[in-house]
Amino acid sequence: MNENIARIQDQIRSLHTELEAEFAILRNRLNYKLEGKRAVFETEILKAHRALRVGLAKYIVNASPLVILTAPIIYSVIVPFVLLDIFITLYQWICFPIYGIDRVRRSDYFIFDRAHLAYLNLVEKINCAYCSYGNGLMAYASEIAGRTEQYWCPIKHARKAISAHEHYSSFAEFGDAETFRKKYGHAE
Repeated sequence: MNENIARIQDQIRSLHTELEAEFAILRNRLNYKLEGKRAVFETEILKAHRALRVGLAKYIVNASPLVILTAPIIYSVIVPFVLLDIFITLYQWICFPIYGIDRVRRSDYFIFDRAHLAYLNLVEKINCAYCSYGNGLMAYASEIAGRTEQYWCPIKHARKAISAHEHYSSFAEFGDAETFRKKYGHAE
């Protein structure tokens, strides 16, 4: 890898660490701490959160008619989500050991902590769980696809990839046949 690219990647990692430190400061200001995987608020904060919860009836009455009409469409996507979840999980459990690829830990991608927020009503908690599942599933699927691509075709695209997975930066450059053959052992 080119030295300049390696330096930039180190800077990105450093900035990511700095960003995580800032998030920790913000968590501290919001008076919660992480105990394992669960966020725990102080008693007074929980009381304040409960006071800000919008009741279910008021929430539904104040909802836009278009939001209510489109909700079934949004929630209908759960069917392909669950099918994708089942298929990609089976795919990696069957194929990854054959190719020597480390399996993706599904639990690393699904975070359902918003249900513990006292200021959310039942519908908001369900909405948050749905979004957590959908976005977690997409990240999980992306990691499985990324590891698959890293094994089968670790070559960058000629055009810029908008949202490349973390393995992408180590791929051979588009058109660099020599590096591809040397780096990935695909030489004859």
